[in-house]
Amino acid sequence: MPLSPSSFAILGAGLMGRLLAVELARQGHRVDIYDAGGPAAEGSAATVAAAMLAPLAESAITEPGVVRMGHHALTRWPQLLAPLAEPVFFQQAGTLIVWHRQDAAEAQRLTRQLETNQRTVQELPSLQKLDATGLAQAEPTLAHRFAQGLYLPGEGQLDNRQLLAALVVEMQRLAVRTHWHAPRSPEAFAPGQPGQPDWVLDCRGLGARPQWAALRGVRGEVARIHAPDVTLQRPTRLVHPRYPIYIAPKEDHLFVIGATEIESDDLSPASVRSTLELLSAAYAVHPGFGEGRILELATQCRPTLPDNLPAIRQPRPGVLEINGLYRHGFMIAPAMLDVTLEVLNAGQSQLSQRFDLALDLEPTPEGPARATDSAARAIA
Repeated sequence: MPLSPSSFAILGAGLMGRLLAVELARQGHRVDIYDAGGPAAEGSAATVAAAMLAPLAESAITEPGVVRMGHHALTRWPQLLAPLAEPVFFQQAGTLIVWHRQDAAEAQRLTRQLETNQRTVQELPSLQKLDATGLAQAEPTLAHRFAQGLYLPGEGQLDNRQLLAALVVEMQRLAVRTHWHAPRSPEAFAPGQPGQPDWVLDCRGLGARPQWAALRGVRGEVARIHAPDVTLQRPTRLVHPRYPIYIAPKEDHLFVIGATEIESDDLSPASVRSTLELLSAAYAVHPGFGEGRILELATQCRPTLPDNLPAIRQPRPGVLEINGLYRHGFMIAPAMLDVTLEVLNAGQSQLSQRFDLALDLEPTPEGPARATDSAARAIA
């Protein structure tokens, strides 16, 4: 049954907060959204992201449930983008993985792992092994640079900053009441009381640590480069001895390059070592990056729970906390959105079982709210 007209206070105007605000307002609910920063989302991990939608590629470091969430997003993102008044770059041309000869053994290990994961999540298209000729056909600018590669069909990407800006425009169009530079915690509200919202949705990421002590930050560093001499048709990953480097091409020869994953809450500028490794790897993929211009070296910490998996919990009636999207924010946000809407509508979620998503919900008058078997994970 559809949720009856309600009022919502959403805490945190990052990716999840904005998606929820737009969808709930579109359904006719009254929505207020509060954020410690401004409309540019300068404090959000979503601003410093490549926004790749790569479930099979990411299966190398995550669980099948997250992979299924990523597969779900490949069909949901076009549906979520279509009604927006502002254009958002979206591409679904697959992912390319390449490697240098000295990393062939690591590439073989990765290939076996991805093939095993594809058999586990059978809805994913099978990877394709490319020789030098096939690689040159898939990505002509890399002809003669690599002898082999992998192509993961169907994977995609979008422009994170265009999306965040477009969601602000949509919130304005839908009369969402935005409260910028106005941080709030769930304790500031008494859901269901006179003059109070019916629901509080906490999407503050690391800002929610006072309420969710298990959250930790995982630092990421990315470079944004304008390289007119480089043309890549799809996100490209370079097998690396320590971690895979990714290069995500956006519009107008803009590239987002990243890889680093450091267990730290440090938000200081990017280190010299990380910067040298990112830029050297990009140059090794295509020497045209040598004449590119560094537009930005950015750092941010992703909100992460102990098992690196997302979770939703209800600490008290009328309050939902959505958190732990880690490095997969754009890849799993549509699934998290749809599960949250199911919980709001029905007090439970069928989708959460498909995604092995940890739920910890308040009991209902009919009995305990349903939760997945993994509900004990990360709900600390």
